[in-house]
Amino acid sequence: MPDRPDLLPRLGAFARLLHDAGVEAGPRRLTDATRALTFIDLIREPDFRNALRAVFVSRKDDIPTFEAAFDIFWAPPNPHASAGVIPGRGRSLPLSPERALAWSNALGLNSSQMNRQQDTNVVPETSSGYSAQELLRQKDFDAMTWQETEQVRRLLEQAPWRVAERRTRRLRAARSGSIDLRRTARHAIRSSGELVRLFRRRPRLRRRPLVLVCDVSGSMERYSRLLMIFAHAISRREDLEAFVFSTRLTRITRLLRHRDLDRALASVSKGVQDFSGGTRIGDALADFNRHWARRVLGHGAVVIIVSDGWDRGDPGRLTAELIHLRRSAHRLIWLNPLLGSKGYAPLTRGMVAALPYCDDFLAAHNVQALDDLGRMLAGLDRRSARR
Repeated sequence: MPDRPDLLPRLGAFARLLHDAGVEAGPRRLTDATRALTFIDLIREPDFRNALRAVFVSRKDDIPTFEAAFDIFWAPPNPHASAGVIPGRGRSLPLSPERALAWSNALGLNSSQMNRQQDTNVVPETSSGYSAQELLRQKDFDAMTWQETEQVRRLLEQAPWRVAERRTRRLRAARSGSIDLRRTARHAIRSSGELVRLFRRRPRLRRRPLVLVCDVSGSMERYSRLLMIFAHAISRREDLEAFVFSTRLTRITRLLRHRDLDRALASVSKGVQDFSGGTRIGDALADFNRHWARRVLGHGAVVIIVSDGWDRGDPGRLTAELIHLRRSAHRLIWLNPLLGSKGYAPLTRGMVAALPYCDDFLAAHNVQALDDLGRMLAGLDRRSARR
């Protein structure tokens, strides 16, 4: 174990490693970790490990990542072990190549072994007749490596999104359609009263606006980054209003307008104060209905709620707010990343309260599911009427 004078700087570096590996390790948790260590005997390694685990691990899926990061950072280098391997899972820490190289140099790890280990996680060009891109489209976001996440990022940016158009009340000149009596009469007056030509007009078409309301609470943490990439990709080509919520609602429409994705994600991270917090879906929708619905739900907007349905709030309030929201939206779609999991059933109280008032209940766990959503939105006007 390190000496006491060196503990705080090293603890901060350990928090950075956890953050780079995808575990929540912000300033608040670092402060909590510092306080937790004052209650234990620092010489006892199990107590030291358990104290840090209690602070930094909030999800069961983070335990293997934490254990691997702890062994790599605090234990002396082991020349017989592959650097960065998570025990029992056979995969490296989810670090970018640049960050992995920096950490291997800083910690004295065997970088050649790390590179060989990471190379085995890259999706092969072909496997059982399927291309690498097809395999990637089917892979769950939760199981992706960092390299695969970057490939998905490019796929989402290139996706051929096009939301269905709707007819507006405004008319435009056209070769076919109803007769434009006013224009026809004006032309006849210029022609000495003779009806020389019939002018026609048709309703002007406009793409339906989208409203995205995304859950970024602790239970959705593993999907949050890719969902923000998804939101940024849509905002580049569609009329999108975007909101995120955990314990409160935050509008991120302007934050997503940065053309550069990394800058946009950094702006969202700084602008949203309750990432990975609790979940109060009803309260968030109440805030939306009260302060934003009239401003963003005009012109036949389609509302997309993204959440796993784990809710700490009042189910009755969630039901009431969804009823109000459904009346104002052209269509209400609920995306649940867990729907793609084998054996999943929407039995949480949030989903039980929400399902009767949603027009569509769809998965959002991989690229293929998001492509299916895009095709559905493109054909909205050809769908049957609302129940």
